[in-house]
Amino acid sequence: MDQRPKADGDLPVSPSPPLPVPNLRRVAHLRWWIGALLFASTVINYIDRQTLNVLAPYLKAEYHWTNSDFALIVISFRLSYAVVQFLGGRLVDLLGTRRGLSLTVAWYSTMAMLTSLSRGLLSFCGFRFLLGAGEAANWPGATKAVSEWFPAQERGIAVALFDSGSAIGGAVAPALVVWLYHVFGTWRPAFLITGTLGFLWLLAWILTYHKPENHPRITDAERAMILGTRSGAGEAPRARTPVLTLVGYRQTWGCVLAKAILDPYWYLVADWFALFLVSRGFKLEDTLIGFWIPFVCADLGNFVGGGLSSYFIHRGWTVGAARRVIFLICGPFMLLMIPAVYTTRLWLLIAEFGLATLGYAACATVFLTLPSDLFESGSVATVSGLAGMVTGFVTIAATYAIGAVTDRYSFAPILMGASAAPILAAIAVFALVQNTKHTGNGVLLRI
Repeated sequence: MDQRPKADGDLPVSPSPPLPVPNLRRVAHLRWWIGALLFASTVINYIDRQTLNVLAPYLKAEYHWTNSDFALIVISFRLSYAVVQFLGGRLVDLLGTRRGLSLTVAWYSTMAMLTSLSRGLLSFCGFRFLLGAGEAANWPGATKAVSEWFPAQERGIAVALFDSGSAIGGAVAPALVVWLYHVFGTWRPAFLITGTLGFLWLLAWILTYHKPENHPRITDAERAMILGTRSGAGEAPRARTPVLTLVGYRQTWGCVLAKAILDPYWYLVADWFALFLVSRGFKLEDTLIGFWIPFVCADLGNFVGGGLSSYFIHRGWTVGAARRVIFLICGPFMLLMIPAVYTTRLWLLIAEFGLATLGYAACATVFLTLPSDLFESGSVATVSGLAGMVTGFVTIAATYAIGAVTDRYSFAPILMGASAAPILAAIAVFALVQNTKHTGNGVLLRI
């Protein structure tokens, strides 16, 4: 009988150890090297998407765009990102993490480079639409990889690690892109150069990633630990769960609503912060150091949320209680958008945005971790992608509103409205992320 391990994405996956591979050194703590690769993919993902946002003031001047025009470009990205989050998540569950993420990174890196060929509003919209289609599967795929490689008490930190790449990418992009713009005297090389980073990552990913069941470099002790503590290890396995079944669980909607309510808060900063600073009378070149701070604070917030929830689990809390309490501890920081409306000093304005994004990122680590806490591995990317799709449509509406309101009034109504997000998200998580009669049925895991 053929005992070879099945390929990544095949069902069922054999838990048996791989065939011996000679002359390959075993790597201790290999799961954290996998986590580092997921972090790097998110950094590159955000550099690619932030390139346009950083260049927005220059492009607006060159092409005479209004904020509403720029909003159309952002919406083009969000539209494909919304739809393909779900389709991409399901595709990653079908193809497996290795092949699924390879495909998505190759696609969005190509689209990022092709953006350098844009000639006006319509072509920018087209290339951003294609970029969004490629970038959409990054978070569902990374969440699935975490569910495959990390036990519950480490998943919060692992998700914090890969999601912190968004903050690092957002922090690196302004300095890198503005520098490239001034070196070449035009914006086109910035898209071309940043787009090449994904292909370098792709090479490392293909050479490194396999599931722990059949990874030739994992130690026997680490493989046994991962498989013995994997989500649902003690529950009866099922065939791949239909989407309609997943949609019927309240836990699914806890994941969906938490992300859909809070992610537009982040995109308000990620997509519009440069234009917000310019609207308050600051020059972009004079605010580059300050521009970093909200993104760096978001990076810290990822580890605050992941670290605190992991600490509570080690102290004996249930997984569900450890995740939910982060919304009470860190969510109130997001209310600092309210005093930012009235702040005129740059350092204080940056500090308020920094603490607000720290609070957001702490909560974001939790809602990104929830699919791997709540569902067996074969459904993780699907639920994560569904949450991303709904979030994408909410973000499109929010983006349109930001463009229209700021053209007619200012950013003040937007910042005030955004401050309701943490309250609504906390209500959704506490009401829906609970054990129910369906828990332990081979699809839903006990938290």
